[in-house]
Amino acid sequence: MVDFAFLDSGTGGIPYLTYLLEKRPDASCVYVGDTVNFPYGEKSHEQIVKCVLSITDKIIKTFEPRVVVVACNTMSVNTIDILREIYSDTLFVGTVPAIKLAASVSKKRRIGLMATRATVEHPYNVDLKNHFASDCELVLRPDPELIAFIEHESFTATKEECIKAVEPCVNFFKEKDCDAMILGCTHFLNLRDLIQEVAGDKLKVIDSREGVVKRALNILDSLKNKTVSEKRKPLLYVTMLSDEEKVEYDVICSRYNLEWGGVLK
Repeated sequence: MVDFAFLDSGTGGIPYLTYLLEKRPDASCVYVGDTVNFPYGEKSHEQIVKCVLSITDKIIKTFEPRVVVVACNTMSVNTIDILREIYSDTLFVGTVPAIKLAASVSKKRRIGLMATRATVEHPYNVDLKNHFASDCELVLRPDPELIAFIEHESFTATKEECIKAVEPCVNFFKEKDCDAMILGCTHFLNLRDLIQEVAGDKLKVIDSREGVVKRALNILDSLKNKTVSEKRKPLLYVTMLSDEEKVEYDVICSRYNLEWGGVLK
C-alpha cells in the first residue's frame, strides 16, 4: 500500500510528484508512465478511456494506493468521472487546465492555453472558461511536437535545444497579445522555468501544480487510517521501454531522486 500513485502518459506528471514531496517528504509514492500508449493527446475519447481504465486497474491491484493523482490533463478531462464511478473505493485527483488561476492574473483578459489536441478540443475547457473567465478570450494551441520533444529528448538535450523547442509556442501567444499562458499538458512543467524565462515578464506562465497537490494532500489528511509501509524513494514505472529510453529514465531518476521500478506489466 502507498499514499499516492501518480499516472501520466509519460514524464508529464513528475513535477507534480516532486512538488508534493516538497510539501510532504514522508509520503510514500509510485509513479507510472503509460508509455506504451503515448501520446494520449492524439487519441479519440473512446481510446483514451480504454487505455486509462486498463492501466488504472493495474495500478490499483499492484500498489493499493490511497489516492490516485491523474497527473495528465487529457486523461483527466476524458476519464475522471468514469474512474470515480468504476473504482468507487479509490480516491482520485484530476488535473485540468488552470483557467481560473490564469483569469485571476490576466490584465489584458487574453489567456493562452497550450495543451494536447485532445485537451484543447474538449468541451470541458468551455465550461471552465464560462465559469471562471467569462470576460476573457481564450487562445488555444495544441502542441504535440513540443510534448514529444519533452518526453523523448528534453532530459538529455542542451539548454539551447530546449529553448529552440519552446520558442514557437511562446512567440505564438506573444503574437496573440496574451499576458497569461496556461500549461495545459503536464509535460510542459518539466520545462516550466525555461518557458517562463523565454516568455519574459509580460507573459505569465500558469500551471495547476499548486492546486492539484493541495487537493491531494487534503484528501490524504482526511483519511482516518494513514499508516503505510516504510518510507522509501518514490518508484518510477513505465509500461514500455526501449534501450534509448532507458538512458533518459536513468537521467530522470538521478535528477529527481527517484528509484527505477522497471516495466509495469
